[in-house]
Amino acid sequence: MPNIKSAKKRVLTSERKCNENVLVDSRMKNSIKKLEKTIKEGNKDEASKILNTTFKNIDKAQDVHIVHPNKAARLKSRLQKSVNNLTK
Repeated sequence: MPNIKSAKKRVLTSERKCNENVLVDSRMKNSIKKLEKTIKEGNKDEASKILNTTFKNIDKAQDVHIVHPNKAARLKSRLQKSVNNLTK
């Protein structure tokens, strides 16, 4: 446990940031899982709607440095490709 006042404050802020990062990361992963489930079902219309929110969540995770930009681009590319391969 820190003794200095600024170190105590730093513990609180780092804990708060950690909680925010977990929230953003889990939101991104859950939207990806939801999209992959929709793709497996073969519903192209719903998948294209979910794709927009998934891209938004991936971009948000990239903006706050939870995901590397290259990984974000790779995820978005693979998801877009799998949605495009669906047939109506």
